[in-house]
Amino acid sequence: MSAETYIVRSAKLHDLPALSSLAFRSKASNGYDMAFMEACRDELTCTAHSLAMGETWLLELLSEPVGFFDIRLETDKAEVYAMYVEPDVRRSGIGQRLWALLEQRARAMKAEAVMLDADPFAVAFYEAMGCEVIGEAASGSIPGRMLPRMRKWL
Repeated sequence: MSAETYIVRSAKLHDLPALSSLAFRSKASNGYDMAFMEACRDELTCTAHSLAMGETWLLELLSEPVGFFDIRLETDKAEVYAMYVEPDVRRSGIGQRLWALLEQRARAMKAEAVMLDADPFAVAFYEAMGCEVIGEAASGSIPGRMLPRMRKWL
């Protein structure tokens, strides 16, 4: 993907429906059934509140969002609340570009580390970005489900 074909920018209120749909498609592409996906719908929905709580950045290709992240400074750590890439463009470098920007924004926030609860299907990507599994965290959507808790020191 050449630099001329994409735009990186902070998300605006009018982007929220498209980002919510992208998050839903991205998570569903891991093979989860519809009951699981419906249980996750609230957590995958981008809202004005989530936009106001931190920083949400997106990458557009031909005026359509193909990836985004939401980070928020919590004490001295940047917590990743969302990071999703359109399934059709995975392995094209978009995730790496978004992660590089995410780290840049976390450093600008004066964060010491990036923290996240990873979908099990995304652990390999986050490890490739330099994160390590440091424990487990309860899912915000599925009672009793535990997610890998990950960290990258900056």
